[in-house]
Amino acid sequence: MKLKDIEFNTYFKNYPDANGYFGKYGGSYVPPELKVAMEEIADAYYTICKSRKFINELRRIRKEFQGRPTPISHLERLSDKIGTGAQLYVKREDLNHTGAHKLNHCMGEVLLAKFMGKKKVIAETGAGQHGVALATAAAYFGLECDIYMGAVDIKKQAPNVARMKILGAKVIEVTDGLATLKEAVDAAFIAYGNEYKEAIYCIGSVMGPHPFPMMVRDFQAVVGFEAREQFVGMTGELPDAIVACVGGGSNAMGLFSGFLNDPVDIYGVEPLGRGNKMGDHAASLTYGEEGVMHGFNSIMLKDENGEPAPVYSVASGLDYPSSGPEHAFLRDIGRVKYVIVGDDETIDAFFELSRMEGIIPALESSHAVAYAIKLANMIGKGSILINLSGRGDKDMDYVIENYGIR
Repeated sequence: MKLKDIEFNTYFKNYPDANGYFGKYGGSYVPPELKVAMEEIADAYYTICKSRKFINELRRIRKEFQGRPTPISHLERLSDKIGTGAQLYVKREDLNHTGAHKLNHCMGEVLLAKFMGKKKVIAETGAGQHGVALATAAAYFGLECDIYMGAVDIKKQAPNVARMKILGAKVIEVTDGLATLKEAVDAAFIAYGNEYKEAIYCIGSVMGPHPFPMMVRDFQAVVGFEAREQFVGMTGELPDAIVACVGGGSNAMGLFSGFLNDPVDIYGVEPLGRGNKMGDHAASLTYGEEGVMHGFNSIMLKDENGEPAPVYSVASGLDYPSSGPEHAFLRDIGRVKYVIVGDDETIDAFFELSRMEGIIPALESSHAVAYAIKLANMIGKGSILINLSGRGDKDMDYVIENYGIR
């Protein structure tokens, strides 16, 4: 399929299809007992997403509890320092309650769990932002919450681990393999397989078996729809380009959703880490190939045996060996350009945004900031909107310990 064949004005009605596919990517590759559970979730979502009561309740929560809409900020001093005439803007998801975009889908997922009569929510987390958001939603609605987290990420993200525990969640350490996000997803899936009758697995990104890539995208689309209206209101026109980091890809699909049908260049920024050797990065869309893992078909990084390859990123929320199936589809049809940024550029951008604008970004978001700075130098005049998907409180101790104060 080619870009010219896609009708973006009806895109959300056509993608995914009834079986959860974006072109050839997506689907539901799960054991028979979980197939029933996924169909139950899909049926409940298709019912509840059209419900006036559900929609009104979610809107009320976003306004009164989350603090939406989040603003757009013009990075005037940083733009002036770059000096090409390009103007940088950020969509401030760091100001969403809990400090990142993750609560956008977590409140929706737990509201769905309540609708289904579930008593517990189960999830994985890497950087801890999804874990904190789900623990927050579970506390808000009065459900039990189990969060699986790799031992490496627990050490890197101690503030978020403490937040999850304070909110009443049970944080379960995963020590298998590299003990990062992929292993946390493995463990959470196993737990869900044993508890699916009483629990729901709240996946933290636009990945996993159908209907999760669709559900998470739909809940996160509020970011893009808000941003489009706000940017036009501020400037009288659309941005020339939008930029977001991509691991699993939830924050990126949130922003992209508002602009797919517009004459706007779209960039997804993957983590190059320490370089392009296997195990030194997590840039699946750049270096990967088609494959199935965690219940969905997408582009993934594979080792010599065809298994998920070891991955690395300075940002715990990006160290995953695949990306959401919709990102693979958008890459193939050419609507989104996926690019790479390494650790050093990311750390430089972390400090640059902090010093120039008084905004300390998450390391995940710093990848998008770093590429936007490069893009501003390339395009000269124009406007670039960045999704600042989270704040950097969780990363400060790690950055100082490993990189010092630059």
